[in-house]
Amino acid sequence: MSRPGGRRVAVTGIGAVTACGSGAGSNGFWDGVRRGHPGTARVTRFDPSAFRSHVAAEVDGFDPGAYMGPRQAKRLDRFAQFALASGRLALEDAAFVANGAAQDTAVYLGSALGGIAFAEAQHARYLAGGLRAVDPTLALAVFGGAGATNLAMELGIRGPAVGNSNSCASGAIAIGEAFRLIQNGDAPVALAGGAEAPLAPLTYGAFAVIRAMSTRNDAPDVACRPFDADRDGFVMGEGACVLLLEEVGHAVQRKARIYAEVAGYGTTNDAYHITAPRPDGSEAARAMTLALADAGVAPDEVDYVNAHGSSTTLGDRAEAVAMARVFDAHLRRLRVSGTKPLYGHPLGASGAIEAGIVALALHHGFVPGALNHHQADPCSPEAALRYVAPEGEALDARVAMTNAFGFGGINASLVLRRWDG
Repeated sequence: MSRPGGRRVAVTGIGAVTACGSGAGSNGFWDGVRRGHPGTARVTRFDPSAFRSHVAAEVDGFDPGAYMGPRQAKRLDRFAQFALASGRLALEDAAFVANGAAQDTAVYLGSALGGIAFAEAQHARYLAGGLRAVDPTLALAVFGGAGATNLAMELGIRGPAVGNSNSCASGAIAIGEAFRLIQNGDAPVALAGGAEAPLAPLTYGAFAVIRAMSTRNDAPDVACRPFDADRDGFVMGEGACVLLLEEVGHAVQRKARIYAEVAGYGTTNDAYHITAPRPDGSEAARAMTLALADAGVAPDEVDYVNAHGSSTTLGDRAEAVAMARVFDAHLRRLRVSGTKPLYGHPLGASGAIEAGIVALALHHGFVPGALNHHQADPCSPEAALRYVAPEGEALDARVAMTNAFGFGGINASLVLRRWDG
């Protein structure tokens, strides 16, 4: 049990829009993860030649009209469109209709930057044509809670609708806080996840200026290299993932298919530096330890970790140090992979995408590979990690963890358990 007396929480639906595939549950999204084909390429949304970095993970072929009416699609910016699409896909996957349960259903959605790309485009229109050229929906589209509130309004959900902006941990924190809500008995059902659409010139350039992104422009398919000795920065992506979480009794009563159980959640702050992680990994390790304690799981019971694995030199090293603190000798038996080569780093959506991957991995008995990982620095803690083969591996895992770390020193960890009925 996850917390004495607490209610258990099941994942019954998964909806995703990503660069490696989109869809409900095992269709599209999981197929893309299983194929293991990198979703990173040269930016096409704008001309990146003015920047050091030219690589991103774009969602190609997204049609908002498949998920909403034309008026709604026109009113929403891309990040909110992703949120709405993923929420609908999660409900479809779970065969769940809120209807009479609308007051008892919550929406928790994270996004690091919200509608910033839309705001950037409108600013250009303002400079060119004044206020009359600006889309009248601007003020309503850019705030961080737009994804959660629009999803709630579109679906008629009247429970809590909470948007957070906790940098790259936003999606994981949204799932963790929704898990807490259900665990504490405050709601039986929640849509939880993250959405991000940051691919616009100024936003992209801001990260290029601080030298956070890969400059492997001649080989974009291998630019994202989590824990590899030759990594040189992250690859920005876009996308969304929403999970339908249900109190286990509620899910069993309606005979829902259960992918996995969210069993534990922990979050801390480094209180160290706005961009650099704490080198000793102590607070990241404490987030993992809190999540394990919440789940009632010992470190040596964990079979797989889907790491944050951003592909930055400092970030990957600090995460490896943190895992060594938590897992000690078990680290050499535990399987680890970072899956961002498949869909880039969609900032606040990444933790939600990775939670969805972990739930599907537990359900299908297969863990995705450590793509683009060729060699760890023998003098660094990454060398102690046991990486999943690039093509992925069949693994009868019972317990898995996923980490999400962000600017501002924000750390979040989730523990998921295989559902055995």
